[in-house]
Amino acid sequence: MPPSFDFADIWTKETHQGTAVVVKMENPDWSVLELKSPQKAFGAEKDRGKNAKQLTWVWLLKAHRAAGCVAWLAHGLWTCFSAFKNRLIFQKGVDAISEKAHKGKLHRIMRGFLICALFLLAVEVAAYFMGWHFTRPHLPMPSSFSLQNLLHSTYLGWVYVRANYIAPPLQFLANLCIVLFLIQSADRIVLSIGCLWIKYKRISPQANPALLESGDVEQPGDGYPMVLIQIPMCNEKEVYEQSISAISQLDWPKHRMLVQVLDDSDDVDTQNLIRAEVEKWHQKGVNILYRHREVRTGYKAGNLKSAMSCEYVKDYEFVVIFDADFQPKPDFLKRTVPHFMEDPELALVQARWSFVNKDENLLTRLQNINLSFHFEVEQQVNGVFLNFFGFNGTAGVWKIKALEESGGWLERTTVEDMDIAVRAHLLGWKFRFLNDVKCLCELPESYEAYRKQQHRWHSGPMQLFRLCFLDIIWAKISWWKKSNLIFLFFLLRKLVLPFYSFTLFCIILPMTMFVPESHLPVWVICYVPATMSFLNVLPAPKSFPFLVPYLLFENTMSVTKFNAMISGLFQLGSSYEWIVTKKTGRALETDLPAVVEKGVKPEQKLLQGTESGFEQLSKLQELSPKPVKKNSNRLYRKELTLACLLLVAAARSLLSAQGVHFYFLLFQGLSFLVIALDVIGEQVK
Repeated sequence: MPPSFDFADIWTKETHQGTAVVVKMENPDWSVLELKSPQKAFGAEKDRGKNAKQLTWVWLLKAHRAAGCVAWLAHGLWTCFSAFKNRLIFQKGVDAISEKAHKGKLHRIMRGFLICALFLLAVEVAAYFMGWHFTRPHLPMPSSFSLQNLLHSTYLGWVYVRANYIAPPLQFLANLCIVLFLIQSADRIVLSIGCLWIKYKRISPQANPALLESGDVEQPGDGYPMVLIQIPMCNEKEVYEQSISAISQLDWPKHRMLVQVLDDSDDVDTQNLIRAEVEKWHQKGVNILYRHREVRTGYKAGNLKSAMSCEYVKDYEFVVIFDADFQPKPDFLKRTVPHFMEDPELALVQARWSFVNKDENLLTRLQNINLSFHFEVEQQVNGVFLNFFGFNGTAGVWKIKALEESGGWLERTTVEDMDIAVRAHLLGWKFRFLNDVKCLCELPESYEAYRKQQHRWHSGPMQLFRLCFLDIIWAKISWWKKSNLIFLFFLLRKLVLPFYSFTLFCIILPMTMFVPESHLPVWVICYVPATMSFLNVLPAPKSFPFLVPYLLFENTMSVTKFNAMISGLFQLGSSYEWIVTKKTGRALETDLPAVVEKGVKPEQKLLQGTESGFEQLSKLQELSPKPVKKNSNRLYRKELTLACLLLVAAARSLLSAQGVHFYFLLFQGLSFLVIALDVIGEQVK
């Protein structure tokens, strides 16, 4: 039987089948031909008609998808234009706080750069149309005193000064940032290789639950260690219930566990709600108590320090810390505590975070990429090869003995979790990270909340570095561990990263457009950042479509991180700022009655009976108040100034015909504009 070249077999599959017909051919090469339907032999013209019709539908479908993409882009551009018009020109819906914010020295410096850039752009455009192009700049001598000759000589003098006095130091600073960029990129590559090695060797610390068995048939729970669980919170009405509920249902003997709800709230209604929730679980037999401080000194560190000073703490061997939005699984303690019984030098067991709202908006998707790399690569590799990493402040189990020997919680920085981890490491204690033990939590959904969180996370390490530098030098640990702490943990990952990211891509690159004698190679602004972003997205493979937005967003966040790093390094006022990250309580939405119950008063929470979830929901809707919340937005002036600077530099690059530089500056400027107008993420309530 010869091969069939009928394209109808490719585009269509016949569902109608008639009686099989056998036809004998005179051709000796074709002995027998079997047709499943007579229509196959005599209906070629009809098949061609069907084939053309289906091809038309395929092209219509592709056109529909292309139109959808165009409509999506048009909607995005219209949203940015509307935000620009309403928030910048008419000042509609802009929070009054944004009018007073961002007036520091950094903003004034960037504004000065913008004014110079606008002036130089006007000069370069005029020179371009006048035909003043010079390959070898030299100091001019005017032949006459006409206005045109005077302007010509002035411009030529500027070119001479630019080439001989401005370009060399700018190129030196650019080369320095490139070296730092390559060193930091090499660190990322080494961490990624270490993660691949862990995957290849299948290195995954596993706990042995048999170590918890006491051997006593009458009292089998006596083999379980005494565990203290702490839930620090402050004015977190949206998420307190989910955390207390999940922790109260941990699979651990009730008489071997105590839950401390450490409430620093200054809102009376929130205090009453939390106290009522604690009382509810106490009546169910959970060993849980409520603690409230009248004076909130030391923020979270002061709260934990106050709780550890209780007399009954000496009866417990381990302490577990959960923030107010964390929901551990029931087997959390059984998968973490046995690790301490296998290694007496172990001080901390850290679990990984997972996020209930990672797909809520573009901002949470980009955060998920960053944090997935942090846990999957940084924490896991450092835990396996170094037995040390920075404590994440929550979802971790501490040995109380190690905590006390390290000096306990100190209130000297805003990163008390990193502080206690460094001090324990200097005493020789080991840490272990469990990548397969995940604890559900929530990402900040508004840019304002995320920005404040990142400011605290990047200013605190610089405070800590100033305070513990001499302690690291004089500690009785190996020089390899000292070098890792100073050069990798603090300088490279906490100081160099925000420094070169902001300086190289937000300052030097725009300046090179106006000083073309100094330049940045294409591979610095294109290939290496794309490779590093690709490595960052690998732990979250579903986020590959957001590779380019992630690269632009990380450069945009460098302004906040650089400002925070400087304030922490030089002990400026904003380095001591502590603002609790705003939560929305997304994790409660799987429980319909709980969605509305968050706003119900304690005396209204008792809905007894056997009603279904929808009946309870309708009752709660009748009881719950409906406060009207006004949406407002911030206008971030640092980001707006940089957006204008980058867009002006992009316009200048057109005169030099630098294609890659132009596109990078254009899209980076637009990303700064989106952030400045507070278009990304949820609006501030």
